[in-house]
Amino acid sequence: MEFTYRPARGEDVAACIDIRGKTRENAFSAADLAAVGVTLESWTAAVQDGSLPGYVATVDGKVAGYCFGDTEAGEIVVLALLPDFEGHGAGKTLLNLVVRDLKALGFQRLILGCASDPAVRSYGFYRHLGWTSTGTFDDRGDEVLELFP
Repeated sequence: MEFTYRPARGEDVAACIDIRGKTRENAFSAADLAAVGVTLESWTAAVQDGSLPGYVATVDGKVAGYCFGDTEAGEIVVLALLPDFEGHGAGKTLLNLVVRDLKALGFQRLILGCASDPAVRSYGFYRHLGWTSTGTFDDRGDEVLELFP
């Protein structure tokens, strides 16, 4: 399987919303996202104005996964892959691309919210890549992890 990685564009957001509802764990439908204020319009605007930069992984020209970071908070906001594309290194590559860009903006500490249940795949994924617990939880009940890139 061959992935192509590129910076995300506004026209990728509809595919990203679709993928977010199809993830194996922690799926959010378009309605779920809208309920927390994330819409096609708001996400597209944030990508276009540079406040939510990210990368997409494509296979045969179609978006298979993505990662976005917040330039104000130094936060990895979302990393998502379609289940058929898990386990091939795309998630790690996407995450590393966004970490690199946030570091280049001057962030010395990055954060993200992650399930606190060791049975959830993301729990081990982020820790394996060097992210550590801050001992705090966000308003959604996710454990806040940090990385010093």
